[in-house]
Amino acid sequence: MGWIEALRGSVVGLDTGPLIYYIEEHPAFLTQVKPFFEAAERNEFRMVTSFVTLIEVLVHPLRENHPELAEEYRNILLQSPALTTIPLDGGIAEEAAELRARHNLRTPDAIQLATAIRSGASWFLTNDAGLANLSEISVLVLKQLP
Repeated sequence: MGWIEALRGSVVGLDTGPLIYYIEEHPAFLTQVKPFFEAAERNEFRMVTSFVTLIEVLVHPLRENHPELAEEYRNILLQSPALTTIPLDGGIAEEAAELRARHNLRTPDAIQLATAIRSGASWFLTNDAGLANLSEISVLVLKQLP
């Protein structure tokens, strides 16, 4: 996949959706996200995400009493060498506020994007087409990729 090759050597911000699609093997998106995560595991690029992702991915398994799925998410987000989960700090909060002010983003989206930007990411992988037109980072929307 050409879009994955374009990520080589870079830092990629990761939104919650692609991680869910990978872990839960979403039938519509698994063929796109599986090679992406495999490339990251081969250290072709580095992935970063915020603790917002941990909050968002744990809701369903906790609500549905699926502790194994919750643990799988914790492991990939907190222990994977291919993915760094970044805590919220003052700089990220300030950047998120600026993004919200400029682009009218929801707070979780602004935190995700600010985390990626402050972590040196050139790219942000999401499936939220509403984030596609940001000037601060190149946004890859899964449903728009080949």
